Amino acid sequence: MQVVLAEDSVLLREGLVRLLEEAGATVLAAVGDGSTLVEAIAEHRPEVAVVDVRMPPSFTDEGLRAALEIRRTHPAVGILVLSQYVEESYATDLLEAGGGVGYLLKDRVSKLAELSDALGRVAAGGTVLDPEVVSALLTKRRRRDPLEELSPREREVLELMAQGRTNTAIGRLMVITQGAVEKHISSIFTKLGLPPSSDDHRRVMAVLAWLE
Repeated sequence: MQVVLAEDSVLLREGLVRLLEEAGATVLAAVGDGSTLVEAIAEHRPEVAVVDVRMPPSFTDEGLRAALEIRRTHPAVGILVLSQYVEESYATDLLEAGGGVGYLLKDRVSKLAELSDALGRVAAGGTVLDPEVVSALLTKRRRRDPLEELSPREREVLELMAQGRTNTAIGRLMVITQGAVEKHISSIFTKLGLPPSSDDHRRVMAVLAWLE
């Protein structure tokens, strides 16, 4: 797994490099700002860019804007954003960018197995959301809830989908068969008005409808 890292804090950057390497990744470059990140991606073409949200000069959304620029210019590169806080709008923007994206809180990435799993899923085109991010986004839903018709079981399936879980993982966590998972997901798509299509990101659209 080849990775480029962007983190403005030197100490944290060095710590993340070691952590990523322990998780099985090869860090091709470690930079401290968004513009240098974009340049490093063009030079090294990694499988995943690991990006902090707040970086110089304004420490607001430079990392996110760099990530979206990378998605536009190098769509094959996965984006894994790390943040100290839950930033609802940033997570929504990332989801709207399509598959191969993730958003994790920094205090969770110390678990090597979870970090390695997140890198692998993002590199493979999947979506990974920290459970706390999912919970925060739930509070931002519109007053007119488009999910009122979903059953409690379907809501549980959709929450696990939002975390980037595969159908197999959902079945294992909920202790139901693969066929039951597929039936729940089909019902979710129908109730949310997402008819069958060739679009591979229909799962992402369902998650967005839920989080909004």
